[in-house]
Amino acid sequence: MKPLDLSFLGNISDEDKILLNRTAQWAFCTENKYQLKYSFFLDERQAKLCETVLKSIKFDSCCFYGGYEDAKRKIIGFFPPFSDSDKNAFPIVPVTFTYRKSDNLSHRDFLGALMSLRISRETVGDIIVSEGESVIFLYKTIAEYVLQNMNKIGRTGVKCNIGYNTDIIPVQKFEEIKGTAAALRLDCIVSLALRISREKAAGLISTSGAEVNHLHITSPSFQLSEGDEFSVKGYGKFILLQAGGITKKQRIHITLTKYV
Repeated sequence: MKPLDLSFLGNISDEDKILLNRTAQWAFCTENKYQLKYSFFLDERQAKLCETVLKSIKFDSCCFYGGYEDAKRKIIGFFPPFSDSDKNAFPIVPVTFTYRKSDNLSHRDFLGALMSLRISRETVGDIIVSEGESVIFLYKTIAEYVLQNMNKIGRTGVKCNIGYNTDIIPVQKFEEIKGTAAALRLDCIVSLALRISREKAAGLISTSGAEVNHLHITSPSFQLSEGDEFSVKGYGKFILLQAGGITKKQRIHITLTKYV
């Protein structure tokens, strides 16, 4: 299989190119050789890039899953034709760590403990930290090793077991923003989201850039569509939920949601 032409993604790293060509190769093997395959854990940006490439090659027999709904880090499951995508079959094992509530452990503490065991980041999914109880979603191949060797986080003793309490999963909350915009250009929508002038929004995008669906954009005229997720560093993350209906002044009715 020849390397993909990825020029439509703009300036991406060599590492991204390797990942995306490997993803396309897995899709080819699944579709033509009936091989079930799973990627390692991908971060949100990597997952979005892979999703874009899979759509470009018209492959849809796949599923992104991270061990629970709305997980940030996800594995791609590539399923052969005529087979169902079974989330329960993904090679993901949740491991819960319990400790004293007075021990103030952080996401960084858990990640550091994993890295000290020389565990690759791509085998680690989301790390959800709560008072006295935290869960890490791990690739199946390393779960037993973690269970046997990770009995301390820094100087804090922990107990660990397979499984997790669903109540520990945070519920994402949103704030709704409604208004109008002259167009679906990025600067127009950022202006509404941040309650600043269009000129200032364009300046922020041109100088610092914005993330649209986890891709770095520096063009204020970039066109958004319903469902697009965007953010400007330091100002939060938003979703363009709805765009429709025209005012008497020919402006578009816009509904956004902001992650809170």
